Amino acid sequence: MADQTTKLDVHAREAAHSRETRRLRRSGQVPGVLYGGSEEPVSFAVAERTLRHALAAKGAVLELSVDGSSSTPAVLKDAQRHPVRGDLMHVDLLRVDLNVAIQATVAVHLVGEDKAPGVVEGGILEHVSRELTIEALPNEIPEFIEVDVSKMEMNGTLQLSEITAPAGVTLLDDPDATVLASITPPSVSTEADDGVETETEVVGQAAPAAAEGADDSASEGGE
Repeated sequence: MADQTTKLDVHAREAAHSRETRRLRRSGQVPGVLYGGSEEPVSFAVAERTLRHALAAKGAVLELSVDGSSSTPAVLKDAQRHPVRGDLMHVDLLRVDLNVAIQATVAVHLVGEDKAPGVVEGGILEHVSRELTIEALPNEIPEFIEVDVSKMEMNGTLQLSEITAPAGVTLLDDPDATVLASITPPSVSTEADDGVETETEVVGQAAPAAAEGADDSASEGGE
C-alpha cells in the first residue's frame, strides 16, 4: 500500500498567459494548480526534475508546501505531457483529507504468465485492462494491483469479478464486463496460404520460358 508521503516544495505564481507559460517551461519549470477542499485554487511552478522524482516516488500522497508554508496533503489529479518528448507540461493537484476515501486510477500488473497452462501450450496472453478505477483512503491507494494469471487455460479470460481487491480498496469498474486478460491460440499459416505461395512460384518460373518462346517467334518473323 501507498503508506508513504513525498515532500514537494513549489513556488506560487500568478495565473499567466500562454507566452509566459512557455517561458516558464523553457526555464525548466512546470506550471500547475492546486485545488479542492475549502480553500481557493493556487497556481504554482516547480522544477520539472523535482516534480518528476516526486511523482515517481513510492506513495500516492504528496505533502505539498507552497513557498515554505505548512504542507498540505495532495494527490495528482491530472498531468499533461508533451506528445513527442513525454515531458511534463502541466499538473493538477487535488487537496485531500487523509481520513476520507477518494477515487483513483491504478495500474494492473500481471504475474505468473510463464506458468499459465494456456501459455505453456503456446497460447498468446493479452493484457486487456491495464488500469482500474478504485476507491480508498489516500494513504491506502496501492501503487498497482497485482493479478495472478498462472491458472489461465487456452481460450480463457480473466474477469474483474474473479479477483480479490487489496484490503481497504474498493474496485469500482463493472466486475462482469471488465476483462483483465485473455489467452488465445497462436495464429498459424494454413495449407491454402502454402498453395498460393507454390502457385506464385510456378507462375514466376513459367514466365521466362514464355518470354523465350515469344523472342524466338519474333526472331523467325524478322528473318
